[in-house]
Amino acid sequence: MKKTVRTTGDYGIGIMIHSVHMTDDVPALNRFYEEVFGGLMYMGVDEPSFLQVEDRWAGLLLVSDLCIETMAPNMPADPTKPVGRFYTKFGRHLHSVGYKVDDLAGLGNHLIEQGVYIGAPGGGKLDHIDPSMTYFYPSPRDMYGLMAELCKVDMRDDPRLLQTWSSQVKMWEIGHPLGIKGLAYVTLGVKDLDAASQTYVERIQAIPVASGVDDGGRFRYQLVQLGDCLLQLAEPLAPDTPLGEHVARWGNMIYGITFSVRDLDSAEGWLDKKNIRSTRPRDGLLAANPDDCFGAPYFFTTDAVPAAP
Repeated sequence: MKKTVRTTGDYGIGIMIHSVHMTDDVPALNRFYEEVFGGLMYMGVDEPSFLQVEDRWAGLLLVSDLCIETMAPNMPADPTKPVGRFYTKFGRHLHSVGYKVDDLAGLGNHLIEQGVYIGAPGGGKLDHIDPSMTYFYPSPRDMYGLMAELCKVDMRDDPRLLQTWSSQVKMWEIGHPLGIKGLAYVTLGVKDLDAASQTYVERIQAIPVASGVDDGGRFRYQLVQLGDCLLQLAEPLAPDTPLGEHVARWGNMIYGITFSVRDLDSAEGWLDKKNIRSTRPRDGLLAANPDDCFGAPYFFTTDAVPAAP
């Protein structure tokens, strides 16, 4: 059967349609995901697709229940366009997440009433969301660094929405050396955890799930349920940690992605076979070197992932 999708809030924030990974070479990044993660391409399979209004190339693939959009600006990158501007500043880096929203116009106008800047596709400010609008972006400045595409439609041909999904998703857990059981959470590095948590709960009705301190990463965190997945808001406790250095350099911003896996030794052995360096920050957690993952911090955990009430 197809994926069962949880929604949160009055406006029905639902499935995470994708997490965007920015690069300069979409085919090379697609091969990385296929060869290392067993990625299943379903858009831009043979060649990337081009979107004129955003002046960028992209593909869509699945790694277990996470959809990743690989993206690159049309080169040379145009810094006057949002995609080109991001690449010019950050280079290869995790870029954003995206959610399907049942009442997109209602959520957008709710955010505008709270003073949130809403960006139009291709750039520019929206002062009102018309029901015909298909997607938009709240400003990361108003969302503690999270760039999120909010969309009214599902991704076309998304395998998670097919009746075969409940069988297909097993291939990553029992048929691949990484043994991925599913997405655990997406981590957002923040300077002020309390203020960020309050913003997510009050502005977009995220549900608090769990909080604490990660001794290995040396940060304190708040897990919140937003739509169908968990976000980990994380404030570094020391500047000389990977998260601390990221927050010091980039401020509030998407930082990493963590998968739940069956066995860390198996995952570590596979990464080593693929020449991807890794470390064990603490028991139950494996960290892949971002330099070997096109700039993206990927983590693998055997920890039990809390569920929202």
